[in-house]
Amino acid sequence: MAKKKTAKKTKVAKKTTPKKSSRKKASTNKPVPATAEADDPVADENGVIIEDGFRWIPGDKGYCLALKGKKLYARNAKGKKLASVPAALKKTELAEQLLALRDWLQQHRQECTDSVETWILRSLPVPRDVLASVWIDEAWRGVLENLVVAPLAKSGFDQDVAGFLRGVDVKKGIGVVDLDGETQWLKAQTIAVPHPILLDELSDFRELATELDLKQQADQLFRETWKFDAKDFEKTHTVTRFAGAEFQMLSHANGAAKSRGYRVRGGSATCTVFEGGSQIQARYWIGEGEPEYETWTGDLSFVDSEEKAVELKKVGPVAFSEGMRMAAAIYSKRYIEEEKKES
Repeated sequence: MAKKKTAKKTKVAKKTTPKKSSRKKASTNKPVPATAEADDPVADENGVIIEDGFRWIPGDKGYCLALKGKKLYARNAKGKKLASVPAALKKTELAEQLLALRDWLQQHRQECTDSVETWILRSLPVPRDVLASVWIDEAWRGVLENLVVAPLAKSGFDQDVAGFLRGVDVKKGIGVVDLDGETQWLKAQTIAVPHPILLDELSDFRELATELDLKQQADQLFRETWKFDAKDFEKTHTVTRFAGAEFQMLSHANGAAKSRGYRVRGGSATCTVFEGGSQIQARYWIGEGEPEYETWTGDLSFVDSEEKAVELKKVGPVAFSEGMRMAAAIYSKRYIEEEKKES
């Protein structure tokens, strides 16, 4: 069981918040996807009927089934869409196949999202040919569209021509909407998907995304970020800001970490980042022992690939931001007595 520690007073690392953009107002004429479903019923060579965004597949006894999003739909022989799928139809081979497809698609979308977030955490170079090959996949395109991307440069990536990803073409290049709201085609053969802490004009990108209503499926632009300020940590090699959080049971602290995708190792929630060619791991103490016992959190620290402690001033900006983000997320789930809430 972790013993409660008395945290030393320290200044809080500052979260970045959007600031007013100095850029000119962007055009509200955002690109529109080129594909759209036909409004009038159309049957293809397999008998699939396309109508009002549904793809109706012929089934038993004149019924048709369609999968849209996560839900299965049915319509009768007269073409009327039913409020629910009849029980008998749910047990047919076609229904089972469509539901299996739904589960696969959900898993596929999650795998695409996880892959892209790995690119963000590592600022990995991504070849244009790779983007073009996966762009035709709706799941991949949904994750990639509207990410802020930039061509690779000797010093990292060229922020002067960074923009929102809107299209990929092997011949034309990588289509982006820049901070002036203009569409540009980047000729770069390789791009990066930067972590938001590395974007100099992060607040401008956030403002433009809000103005143009650009949504991101992957957590990039509006990801919570924390900047390191040496003045906040002059007398400590660890972050004590999130120490002393009470959890009535250790299992609650473990659950708070694992539900956000963090691994728990040796009493600490961990987050591993590859930055500048090196691996660094953030560790936030949440306690160890019997899962039903109460626990208190400790400090946030960082170690290298050889398990050696790393001074805060030597921790890279991405690793520091992600470590703080992890600790803040777990800390927010701490136990707070009702009387404290009311006061």
